Amino acid sequence: MDFTPLHDRVLVRRIEADEKTAGGIIIPDTAKEKPQEGEVIAVGKGAKDDDGDRIELDVKVGDKILFGKWSGTEVKLNGEDLIIMKESDILGVIA
Repeated sequence: MDFTPLHDRVLVRRIEADEKTAGGIIIPDTAKEKPQEGEVIAVGKGAKDDDGDRIELDVKVGDKILFGKWSGTEVKLNGEDLIIMKESDILGVIA
């Protein structure tokens, strides 16, 4: 993919949730909530502080993350639905 986010933004691919509950009930598409878990597929170079020094991001490509329900902007790149968000929208990295 030839896309690089700017500054402190990251490009995220949602990780799809299970289609069944623990009890075996199949959840239809209309009842599913959008997953709040994703994989970082591209990162920007970082924002600059007041002195002009670059602040590197804490996340890297390949990290699995949790993010807020309304975080980021949904985009379609190369036919794939992705999200661009600021690093501050990321709640944490899943180990």
